[in-house]
Amino acid sequence: SAGAVKIQPKAEELKFVTKNDGYVHIHPSSVNYQTRHFESPYLVYHEKIKTSRVFIRDCSMVSVYPLVLLGGGQVHMQLHKGEFVISLDDGWIRFVAASHQVGELVKELRCELDQLLQDKIKNPSMDLCMCPRGSRIIGMIVKLVTTQ
Repeated sequence: SAGAVKIQPKAEELKFVTKNDGYVHIHPSSVNYQTRHFESPYLVYHEKIKTSRVFIRDCSMVSVYPLVLLGGGQVHMQLHKGEFVISLDDGWIRFVAASHQVGELVKELRCELDQLLQDKIKNPSMDLCMCPRGSRIIGMIVKLVTTQ
């Protein structure tokens, strides 16, 4: 018997989409150039250049929860076709939450983290791990990110 086996794309065929540039490729000088499969479809990058096409360098894969918790912009949640959708960056990045409760908890955790960081900016000497509220928020984020 014979069957079809999915072949991983070649390094030069792998592409990602950015909001402003459309398709981008990992630059051949990047350490991730030979990586043909990422567990998450999201990458963060430091440098973007355009030569024969648009390339990114200094990139790392990022999972959903760190992106939601640490990504820029406001977090929104809405019901769409029976699913609870969490969105970032004015709806450009969207995730389906397992339930309304999970979506609300993640959104609230993001709000708490944002407020904690604002408090830290106002009071730089504040030890986030020693204050009860800070240690609870940080502990929850660590648990969420390491067990996803």
